[in-house]
Amino acid sequence: MNKRVYGILGIASRMSNWNADFTGYPKTTSSGDVFGSDKAFKYPMKKMWEQQGEKVLYIKSVKLQENKKGEVELIPRALKERYEYIFNEEDLKKNKDSKVVLTNLFSAIDVKNFGATFAEEGNNISITGAVQIGQGFNKYEETNAEEQQILSPFRDASKKEGNKKDEDKEEAKSSTLGTKIVSNEAHYFYPFVINPLAYDQFKELEVTEGYTEEDYKKFKEASMVAATSFSTNAKIGCENEFALFVETESDLYLPDLSQYVDFEKDEEKNVITLKCDDLLNRLKDRIKNIEIYYNPYTTTVECNIENAKKMNIFTKEEV
Repeated sequence: MNKRVYGILGIASRMSNWNADFTGYPKTTSSGDVFGSDKAFKYPMKKMWEQQGEKVLYIKSVKLQENKKGEVELIPRALKERYEYIFNEEDLKKNKDSKVVLTNLFSAIDVKNFGATFAEEGNNISITGAVQIGQGFNKYEETNAEEQQILSPFRDASKKEGNKKDEDKEEAKSSTLGTKIVSNEAHYFYPFVINPLAYDQFKELEVTEGYTEEDYKKFKEASMVAATSFSTNAKIGCENEFALFVETESDLYLPDLSQYVDFEKDEEKNVITLKCDDLLNRLKDRIKNIEIYYNPYTTTVECNIENAKKMNIFTKEEV
């Protein structure tokens, strides 16, 4: 691929929790700004690719294993075990051919896009990904966290009824309470950049053909639908709502475009305003293509970017 790609990927979250911290609340910076990590965006993409039959290395998988007591446990696979599982390798320690290992790594779609740190015995490999996704900051000022109490259908069996106090006895007989924490509404905007030149040294080693148009196509497709398709209990209200792809010459360097995004709500629809018009218009002779995808049923996009195509993010038809 002989071009760079810069852009923005937008996620809407309504009464859901796109990316929680260890307390269960939506992630925030020290100044209170709500954001989502790049890992939160990549995970639904990896799950989608895995379901499509692609090889995905860096994703949790489990196995049944007998412990020293003879009990069978369900445990996560280690990185070495995951590699052996998807590449049908009997024992990675016995494989002393780093070229084979590198070739296998580049055949995994997540490694081909996002890179890898593969620190296993005899194979200490670091690959800087051609695709880099930044932190996605929420641009909606009225975002609030909502805490919901959930009643479990089961009592806590660890609490015995033999306690002396009556209230303890009643508590032991009662169903347990759980908590679900969501955002009332949030709108995250992630910056990303694709640099196909990142794999030039590996092309010279003949372990990969480099980052190709086909790789870009797969990334582009998944980046616009993976969040919508990933319907866990916490993510059921999350969906892809916006995407900007700016394809440029391979030696053109642009800043983080998500800093030029404003989000607000009017009486009927959400309004996403792109304030990078002047920057992109001044560089139009070095820009090959600009596409803007959004949800036209809930959102309008305001911008004056020359030659930009506006598309329906669901149907991919021009708006």
